[in-house]
Amino acid sequence: METKANYVLIGAFTIVVAMALLVFGLWAAKYSSDRTWQEYRVVFTEAVTGLSVGSPVQYNGIAVGSITELTLAPDDPRKVIARLRLNSTTPVKTDTRAKLAITSLTGPSIIQLSGGTPQAPALTASSREPIPTIATAPSALQNITDVANRVVERMDQLLSDKNVDRISTTLAHLETISSGLADRDAGTQALLVEARDAARNLNTTLNTANGAIANLDQNVLRQLPATLDKLDTSLSKLDSAAGNADAILGENRAAINSFANDGLAQLGPTLTELRGLIRDLRRVSDRLENNPARYLLGRDAPKEFDPK
Repeated sequence: METKANYVLIGAFTIVVAMALLVFGLWAAKYSSDRTWQEYRVVFTEAVTGLSVGSPVQYNGIAVGSITELTLAPDDPRKVIARLRLNSTTPVKTDTRAKLAITSLTGPSIIQLSGGTPQAPALTASSREPIPTIATAPSALQNITDVANRVVERMDQLLSDKNVDRISTTLAHLETISSGLADRDAGTQALLVEARDAARNLNTTLNTANGAIANLDQNVLRQLPATLDKLDTSLSKLDSAAGNADAILGENRAAINSFANDGLAQLGPTLTELRGLIRDLRRVSDRLENNPARYLLGRDAPKEFDPK
């Protein structure tokens, strides 16, 4: 009986120790979990197609946690609330942003965290919520969808009934103008031919003018140094002549003064006599031209015999 009692005590003690170790292990695991993980929330205002519980969460391409829950917002079903479990050492800042992303063309969707400047405070320190909420940024797919929606709206405005009527009216006017141009096709063709010939002639004239200008530039530039040398020589000679004339005037100043006082006084009567002499010579010339024989011989010229 004592042997059986000992076995019962040993078994009971073993069971109690095992239960104590199990409870301690569970407590240690929970304590470790509470110390190494931090929960966050992300509220999306777009569809989260391809996202599921357990999908990874990356921060600048590095896995830092996973999604633990996905639910619709009770007050607004257009919003999706995702609960994240991230490593407690993940530096989630107040300017960190979360958005949907895909790892490859056929891969699953994930949540990508980005941003977060060193000067920004930690989100857990500044948030008053039990579970801090990370702000979101539109995904690439959402940006494409928004742009496509704006394009569709613009197309709807462009192709409204009023604009379609205006386009139809414009096309009708263009058709009328085309018919009128077709009726004047011959005149238009002739006008185009004349314009082409005029353009060809103008091109030839411009080429000739360009050649002439080029030759003129070459000749002028080639002869310009020699011309400048001649001009410099002429100016030097002119300066020398001016100096000589000034010297001559200085040496003959007395004679010039005498001529100005006496000679110019006699110049008036002399010119009067010359004017009378010229008048007499003109009269003699007129007489010689009209009847030279009568003027020279004192009688008329004899008439020639005409046998008729």
